[in-house]
Amino acid sequence: MKTITSLSNPLIKAWKKLDTKKGRREAKEFLIEGEHLIEEALKSGCVKHILLLEGLHHPFCAKEQAIQVSQKVLDELSSTNSKAQMMAVCSIVEQHVQTRNKVVLLDGVQDPGNLGTIVRTAVSFGYDQVILSKECVDLYNEKVVRSTQGALFAISVITRDLVEEIHALKQEGFFVYGTSLHEAVFLKDRKKTQRCALVLGNEGAGVSEQVLEECNQNLMIEMDQFESLNVAVAAGIAMYTLRYE
Repeated sequence: MKTITSLSNPLIKAWKKLDTKKGRREAKEFLIEGEHLIEEALKSGCVKHILLLEGLHHPFCAKEQAIQVSQKVLDELSSTNSKAQMMAVCSIVEQHVQTRNKVVLLDGVQDPGNLGTIVRTAVSFGYDQVILSKECVDLYNEKVVRSTQGALFAISVITRDLVEEIHALKQEGFFVYGTSLHEAVFLKDRKKTQRCALVLGNEGAGVSEQVLEECNQNLMIEMDQFESLNVAVAAGIAMYTLRYE
């Protein structure tokens, strides 16, 4: 097995650039950390290299992509202070779906934890695809990847112009729900349809007016107090409700 112990190694220098969105997009690669995430990534076939602490005995060692590295190399590449023992370099591969019946669209969601939680929830409730606007936080931000708990590798997540994508969904026979506190019906009173798309917006501004204009119906969650919920919480309630149509 190949061993790398120096921070000046060209591969380590290249992988260090994956700390940034620009570096990830240029290399079409991203880093993940921890056994669970690596196992999920291996199932999807996107792992290029597994980096293991030298001397560590683990089934990953049998993988032909495995490279032994020193702790200082892992510390250099890790975005946490957890003294990582294993990391992986993964390819950015846009997954597509042949057929789709339930889709989530996100308009400018900025918090990494919110985005990761919504992706994880979409997988849990059997949604086919998550579509991000170009203003969303980077899908491959390490905090997003970590908060998906591996769900990132189990669903198609693409970045598109939402107005154009809504037009395409409507042509496929989708009914598109926006989410808003204005000109909206309660979730329980919605028009029911089997092929649906749910649009959720930015944590502060919500869904943009331009996108809302393209939706068939706006929804709001009926509550006893407060006007709005955290976007990830609202997404979970709405996705759970819509899944049974």
